[in-house]
Amino acid sequence: MIGVVRLGYVGAGFMAQKVHLPNFTNLPGCQVVALAEARPKLGEMVAKRFGIPKLYRHHSELIADPEVDAVAVSAHFAAQGEIARDALLAGKPVFMEKPMAVSVEQAERILEASRKTGAPLMVAYMKRYDAGYELAKEYVAKFRQSGELGRITLLRIHYFGGDWIYGLDTPFVSTDEPVPQPPFIKPAWLPDEHVQRYIGFMQQYVHAFNFVRWLLDAGDDAKVIWVDLDDDGYTGVVVLRVAGVRVILETGSLRHHRWDEHTQVYFERGWVHMWSPPLLLRNQPAEVEVYIGGDRHEYLRPLPKDRWSWSYKREAEHFIRCLQTGEPFRSPGEDALIDVKLCEEVYRKWLRL
Repeated sequence: MIGVVRLGYVGAGFMAQKVHLPNFTNLPGCQVVALAEARPKLGEMVAKRFGIPKLYRHHSELIADPEVDAVAVSAHFAAQGEIARDALLAGKPVFMEKPMAVSVEQAERILEASRKTGAPLMVAYMKRYDAGYELAKEYVAKFRQSGELGRITLLRIHYFGGDWIYGLDTPFVSTDEPVPQPPFIKPAWLPDEHVQRYIGFMQQYVHAFNFVRWLLDAGDDAKVIWVDLDDDGYTGVVVLRVAGVRVILETGSLRHHRWDEHTQVYFERGWVHMWSPPLLLRNQPAEVEVYIGGDRHEYLRPLPKDRWSWSYKREAEHFIRCLQTGEPFRSPGEDALIDVKLCEEVYRKWLRL
């Protein structure tokens, strides 16, 4: 357990500047003491803006700093996993953006590093920290236990996206420095010509896999049944079986002024329906509707206790609190491995490999 967590942050790009650094630098019990950024001019500008006293050109230098208690990282999908692995091997707890890896093999290397040193890994799946989704999960668990609405007959996730930035006005600076090239990491079985399609699908829908497993308390009880994707490897329908429940995932993109994502859990006599807020819309949790049918018909629109809260801030709070108290992460690396496996399974079925 740690008192004040001295955090080192790796990366000074969009998510760092817009989301994670503003959150971590304003949390009680957390001091961001170091920043690592390969682009020196950008690193200087961001470190100055957030009052970060130490600046490093390479993540290995930050990890070696004895004053850094824990490391947070947001970088290219392939690179951030390697950075997280280096930090875990050094015995530093890690907070990282999803996905934890771009292949099962890379994910297993990361987890082996965590097991070797005992340093814990948290993967930042912000949906698990959304107050509205927490409330919806409570209702789903209540109805499953009581049997009041009968059994679950279908869980449907419609996930087309749209404007995810939603006018977030947090300042963002950039330079003309070249962006560091990520390592070329992919599943060994995946043909090179499909890598970008696979990464595009994974970085979006790994969220859905992680969320539905958490919503149903499924753990690793999840498998892909059927896949029908267009030639873009992104648009279509995926059918899963999660904790014995049939799950339909509708995938695609939409030029939408809001965020087109909602999840509906159908029982025999009602439903729990959730609408995701645009991702970077601050202080707006998911909306929840409960329909109770059968002998009576009633709609509820319950509000979570934290009515005006932001999932990204709550996940940062969770990471710091767990380091201070020793409680386990809600989205640990061991659990996130399952989502990487599901992404690979989808593409194997789509490509018939």
